[in-house]
Amino acid sequence: MGAASVSTPAAAFDGWHLENATAIPGKGAGWDYVSLDAARNHLFIGHRGQGLQVYDIATRKLVKVIGTTAADSSNGATLMPEFDLGISYNENGTITPFKLSTLEAQASIKLGDELDSTHYDPATKRIVVNMAAGKDGTDLIVLEAPSLKVVGTIKVTTKKPEHAEGDGKGNFYMASRDENSVYRIDTKDMKVTAQWPTPGCAQTNGLALDVANNRIFLGCRGSATVKPSFAVMNAENGAMVYTSEIGGGNDEVIYDADLKRVFLANGVNAVLNVFEQVSADSYKPSEAMGTQAGVRTMAMDPKTKKIYAVTADGSADYSKKITTTVSPYYANTFFTDRFYVLTYSK
Repeated sequence: MGAASVSTPAAAFDGWHLENATAIPGKGAGWDYVSLDAARNHLFIGHRGQGLQVYDIATRKLVKVIGTTAADSSNGATLMPEFDLGISYNENGTITPFKLSTLEAQASIKLGDELDSTHYDPATKRIVVNMAAGKDGTDLIVLEAPSLKVVGTIKVTTKKPEHAEGDGKGNFYMASRDENSVYRIDTKDMKVTAQWPTPGCAQTNGLALDVANNRIFLGCRGSATVKPSFAVMNAENGAMVYTSEIGGGNDEVIYDADLKRVFLANGVNAVLNVFEQVSADSYKPSEAMGTQAGVRTMAMDPKTKKIYAVTADGSADYSKKITTTVSPYYANTFFTDRFYVLTYSK
């Protein structure tokens, strides 16, 4: 008689799906990050040449473009509700402050020739700005909130600093795509306190934190030898505790402690991977929802648990530069009135 086989129970299937797709009128343009002010139903969209657009998730309408961010080319917004403050971080090296309550913008502030993103650390009331890389690494400019005064600079050797998040205890964790590593930074003393490699996770890009369990969730784009993956790191010592394959082109990770779910948006393979958190070191693939090409950044409403993302009908025009490091067919041309806000629910 053969030995009995033991199967591992599958993770619960939630049934995440597209609830709504709403087109925003306007010219075609590239985009990057989205962020949500759930209290006011405002989704902020870094729509680059179209500016920092404000979309009302209740009425499903575009209600505002912040200040001069169309000319500045917005990559997205960092929100600080405690100060009634938001800032658009712009490709031309400026940030544009605005009030969350009124959406009224102040004059843009020049920080350098080019920047990628900004991150807020509520523990130290400081903003970390990912500037464009130089020959020997990247300067992370540190601003004081809400004054936005420059208080210092943190030098890192990475030329591809990516997603970052603070743990509320003074530690700030940042993914390094080109170095396949994670930085731990003290934003008060403005110094790097650790840099950990991410074996099994190539092109470390997306990052989210589980503060209660001291775990870092990573979205890894992969390489010629390592598949795109979801990875979990111990935030105390940098040890890798879990990896699993995901779709290509990750640019966002969301962790929801209520649902015990980790979400990874992957724009190249057009899939949203969902993992169930069984324990701090145990995870199960739950589902992989088909999305659309370009759905790579997202935001979640903490109450309704709806996920908001953006994409556009696009094409790779071979007469123009194509970002082949992401995909040989990465879109570089987008069409008028074909930019969409997508709402996903379960």
